[in-house]
Amino acid sequence: MNEDLARIQFAFTSINHFFFVPITIGLAFLTALLQTTWYRSKRDEYLRLTRFFGTLLVINVAIGVVTGLVQEFEFGMNWGAYSRLVGNVFGAPLAMEGLGAFFLESVFLGLWLFGWDKLSRRVHLATIWAVAFGSAFSALFILAANSWMQHPVGYTMVNGKPQLNDIWALFTNPVFIWGYAKVLFASLTTGAIVMLAVSAWQLRHGGDRDVFTRSARLGIFVLVPAVLFAMLVGDELGVIEAKYQPMKIAAAEAQWTTCQPCSFSVFQIGGGNNDQTPTEIIAIPHLLSLLATNTWNGQVVGLDPLQAQYSQQYGPGNYVPNVFVQYWSMRVMAYLPVLVLLMGLWGLWLIRRKRLETSRVFLWVAVWAAVLPFLMNTAGWLLTESGRQPWIVQGIMLTKDGISPNVSTTLLWISLVTFILLYGALGTVDLILMLRYSRKQLPPQRTEAEIDTPIPAVQY
Repeated sequence: MNEDLARIQFAFTSINHFFFVPITIGLAFLTALLQTTWYRSKRDEYLRLTRFFGTLLVINVAIGVVTGLVQEFEFGMNWGAYSRLVGNVFGAPLAMEGLGAFFLESVFLGLWLFGWDKLSRRVHLATIWAVAFGSAFSALFILAANSWMQHPVGYTMVNGKPQLNDIWALFTNPVFIWGYAKVLFASLTTGAIVMLAVSAWQLRHGGDRDVFTRSARLGIFVLVPAVLFAMLVGDELGVIEAKYQPMKIAAAEAQWTTCQPCSFSVFQIGGGNNDQTPTEIIAIPHLLSLLATNTWNGQVVGLDPLQAQYSQQYGPGNYVPNVFVQYWSMRVMAYLPVLVLLMGLWGLWLIRRKRLETSRVFLWVAVWAAVLPFLMNTAGWLLTESGRQPWIVQGIMLTKDGISPNVSTTLLWISLVTFILLYGALGTVDLILMLRYSRKQLPPQRTEAEIDTPIPAVQY
């Protein structure tokens, strides 16, 4: 019971926190692009867009930071056995993130927010780029720690505990390299869709057409290559995981027996942990072999032989993750990016035809597409973390052994309910603020006499 409650609690807080992370990384980069364009061109519309989307960035960062703080305490309170065992390894990248990347991001965000009328334009531009790099560095260190849990490297066992002896191995871990690239491209996709959705809403509801057409175009120009590279990197990450975590890939296809070559089921009925005979509605020959091995006739080992192998290697137990979660998370993560890519290509076609700002259908689709990246990102998180089960650290520690020995079931219930209420309130506040400010009219364009005057730090 305690293990399940602790897992649900950590999953709930992590999923909610990860709603904010991709927006922060993506919007910080896009805001930096807008301010760079204003710095180089001196065109006032880009300044107005910078302030507009910068406000959305600040709202997201302010609430996102709060949602992430809880996880640090969960490691000590709920997962004490895990923290004691792997703290010598796991603590290093977390310390780097807190002492380096987070301070870089937060300090320069403050300088950017309050330095409009106090810093030179060149220095002020550098602050927003520092925010963008800081947010990306935060993800780098967190992903390095998480990737070590997926594929432990760079350590030696000392008195039964892993101890880090090669920090470089931590950042050259192939799971980390491809996983981090996937997060960056997914974040750019998220930021671009948010910018496009906000711009589309403004264009549909009488916002400044000339200004928001520019931000809509920027969103589309970033969206198409970002989602395309996210898909390509995700494919290569699948090959890496098939090598180091074959159980995860077999579960993602509900593949109980070894196959060679292997088909990819577009849709199937059954195939879960309690129903090992799926009925494939549509199957694409050889596609799973390509996705898992990069070869036409590659072999994918099934769940049953892997279970037998792990039982012999690690002892009796159930080493098969939740197949239903794995299978459908994989498909949500695979199918929705295709829809996003098609929408982006549709937008490029409208830009070429000079009909982007007048296509009511496209603008309506673009507004509602804002929910897609959050579904994709959550599915990716579930695929990654659920697929590692029953391990908390692959091959080193089982999740059931990582729980704090004296944690109270009552306190777990109380804290879980508290977090649900707290995060629900924070999410509601964030949604209200984001919607409110994304629907505001832009401030009036500055006159030629005001172009070279200092810009007030507080937006009127």
